[in-house]
Amino acid sequence: MIATSGGVSAAGRGVTLTCSRASPVSPRPSVTAAVMVWTHPDYGAAARAMVMPSRVAFLPIVTLVGGTVGGYITFAGVHRLLDAGIGGPGDARRLGRAAVTGIVVTAFMRMLLFLAVLGVVGRGGVLDRSNPAASAFRLGAGEWGYHLFGVVLWAAAISSVVGCSYTSLSFFSGVEPLRRRSGLAVAAFIGVSLAIDLVIGRPVGLLVAAGALNGLILPVTLGVVLVAARRRDLLGAYRHPRPLLVAGWLAWAVSLVAGARAVAEALGWAAK
Repeated sequence: MIATSGGVSAAGRGVTLTCSRASPVSPRPSVTAAVMVWTHPDYGAAARAMVMPSRVAFLPIVTLVGGTVGGYITFAGVHRLLDAGIGGPGDARRLGRAAVTGIVVTAFMRMLLFLAVLGVVGRGGVLDRSNPAASAFRLGAGEWGYHLFGVVLWAAAISSVVGCSYTSLSFFSGVEPLRRRSGLAVAAFIGVSLAIDLVIGRPVGLLVAAGALNGLILPVTLGVVLVAARRRDLLGAYRHPRPLLVAGWLAWAVSLVAGARAVAEALGWAAK
């Protein structure tokens, strides 16, 4: 609900930084790429820092990862596919392609947005703390960039609001009144999230907090998926490839260590 509140605010006010789950036909990649090219970021410095960073801060990393694949985002697409009657060993290859496409597009969008902001900051631009993403577009590409940012943000916010609300309620599909009135339940959930945003405000802070929280519980959700992947009573004759299981448990270990380090960093900053 925190993430939905931030997304609702983004759709209504255009003030938050979000670029998740872009689709291949979305205007977001092309608009963000145009701003990136316009700002001329230092690609070499970005590439060097990617493999040899001067400083590793775990809290921002966990927040970014959590906003991408953390929390119940792990289950988001699966619940919708199951509701549509898609699933089973026969659809494994098709679903794998869809998952890889989503991950690649999301990673590409985040890279474009990072490079666009890097170009602005590298040229001496100072971001507005209350509206960092929009100010980056305005500093990098003028008023046209600022207004195009509204298109990017609106597309991201609408998809996120609907996706977060649907997935949240899909966990309660066994509750008969919610199942029979799923559309009304989603609308009510969005309305409550909007009310929270109107009372609390600070949509940027809400989305950052949601990303950090999702990143911290990622080991739990990922662990559940990995354990389920070995359950023959759930998967029947399907056998999940062993290399993917090994890679998954390695990712689980990394997420667990990163989450612990992020909590330590947050406590250290709070004590200052």
